[in-house]
Formats: sequence, C-alpha cells, structure tokens
Amino acid sequence: MYYSIPLLANFKITFIMKKIFLSVITIIISINVVFSQDLQTDKFQTDNGELAIHFVKHGSLFFEFDGKIIHIDPVARMGNYENYPDADLILITHHHGDHLDLNAIELIKKENTKIILTQKCREMSEYLSNVIVLNNGDILGINQLEIEAIPAYNIINKRENGDPFHVKDEGNGYIIRFGDKKVLVAGDTENIPELKSLTNIDIAFLPMNLPYTMTPEMVADAVKAFRPKILYPYHYDKTDTSILTELLKEEKDIEVRIKKM
Repeated sequence: MYYSIPLLANFKITFIMKKIFLSVITIIISINVVFSQDLQTDKFQTDNGELAIHFVKHGSLFFEFDGKIIHIDPVARMGNYENYPDADLILITHHHGDHLDLNAIELIKKENTKIILTQKCREMSEYLSNVIVLNNGDILGINQLEIEAIPAYNIINKRENGDPFHVKDEGNGYIIRFGDKKVLVAGDTENIPELKSLTNIDIAFLPMNLPYTMTPEMVADAVKAFRPKILYPYHYDKTDTSILTELLKEEKDIEVRIKKM
C-alpha cells in the first residue's frame, strides 16, 4: 500500500503525456495532409541542396530552399495561406490585386520577413516594414540568393482608353538564383525584347492569359528565343495549354510542364 499513491501518480502522468504526444502527432499529421492535398510540388537538385517549388494558383507560388521559404505574389483567394509556412522572403511582381494582397502578406509575414516589391507597390502599402524596392535592372543579394528585377509590361494588349494593362517600368519579373539554378518568374508581361534576350534560364514561369499577358503563340515565341530548360506556363486561367505544348513539341531541349494554375 505504501507504493500505491506514487504508482497511481506516475500512471496518471504517463497517461497525460501520452495523450499530449498523440495530440501533437495528430496536429502535425493534419497539417501535413492539408498541405499535401492543397499543393502540387516539383523538386530539383542544385549544387547547394534541394529546391522545392510549390504551385498555389494563378500567379501565386512559393519556394523552399536552404531552409528558407520564398513566397511569390501571395493572394489569399488563391490558396490556404493560413496553412502555408511563414515567409523568410516575399516577392511581389506588381500592384494589381491578383498579385499584391496585404491580407495574405500578413498571414505569412514574420517579424524579420523581407518584402521585395516595386515602387508602385510601396506606394500602396506604406505601413509594411522590412521592405526593399527593386527597379528594373536592380540586382540584390539576400538570404544566400541573387535576385534580379527585370521588366514586365504590355506592348500590344491595352485597355479601351489605349493604356497598356501593364505599364513599362511599373512591374517586375524576377530571376532568382538558387545555387546553380536560375529561375525566372516573369510577372505579368508580353514577349517583350528584354524577356527574349535572356540567357541560361533553367526554369521559367511565363504568364499566358488574354487580354492581360500572353497568348500561347507569344509564350512560344519568347521561349524559342531564350530557351529555358523547363517551362511552366502560369497565370493562364482558362487558356488552352495544349496549344502551347503543340507549338513547342519539336523543341526537344525545352520541357513543358503543365500544372493546375
């Protein structure tokens, strides 16, 4: 009888600890299930470890590399940003509402998250902290990455008043160097000369929806010029992606990958 009380106490403590442990495991599994069901992911090897690309929707995606999370154009209506990992770095291509969403940024922003954006975005989000403005042509080294801002604009596609949907010098595309891999996220653009003159791009994300960005023919024209190893059309809405794959079927050194974007 002398040992009955301590034994009972130990039993209760062990039982409680097991319940806590099982609860934690359940939460982790639930988060992973939500995460995996919601996202498509491709992985690539670089000379500095694995690069994982998670495809959200429309122009939204994020990268995992070297222990860091890099979000591109997070928009709350495009994905479950309550469940996605917090950002070490956020890149915003331009100020339109399907690319700049302050609510989504708040959901994934940490105290030390850096936000890279355009001057126009800066003017529309003055309260954001840890902001870095990049203009076309600027190159930034940050978090062991090299990020170059390139032009993104319309030449042909215009509003009824004659103004382009995307004005030159207002938007960015980004070339991000992950180890020895160069990834292009083109933003909202047409097949402009600055895009077609790029070199040594390993992975390219090009927009493909009218009347705002490119037709499949425009994407094919750009790709045949700068020849990325892998092409992901994105921001394509209801555009028929089979047109693009048909246009590029003879380009054996360019792999076209279609994701639900």
